[in-house]
Amino acid sequence: MGITLTEKAADHVRKFLEGRSNAEGLRLGVRTSGCSGMAYVLEFADKIESEDKVFEDHGVRVIVDAKSLLYLDGTELDFVKEGLNEGFKFNNPNVKDACGCGESFNV
Repeated sequence: MGITLTEKAADHVRKFLEGRSNAEGLRLGVRTSGCSGMAYVLEFADKIESEDKVFEDHGVRVIVDAKSLLYLDGTELDFVKEGLNEGFKFNNPNVKDACGCGESFNV
């Protein structure tokens, strides 16, 4: 399956990557945290490790470590504006439950 980006998310990421001289792409991952057990990690990557999986969508490379891919496979990353708030939204088909604040999930 892999990881996909909406056009809005890709545009937003591209703007940030253009300002980084060594940027390889966007790194997605998960870590243990929050009420429901896992939280998303989103950062810019300057290096691709040998165990990383790399997906490309709308001209943006998405880099995911093998462990995180188990939880993120099939996820679509979107960038949304809701009222005065804006940010990335993870549309993850693997999520079974999420906490009320929306910061953590479990599979």
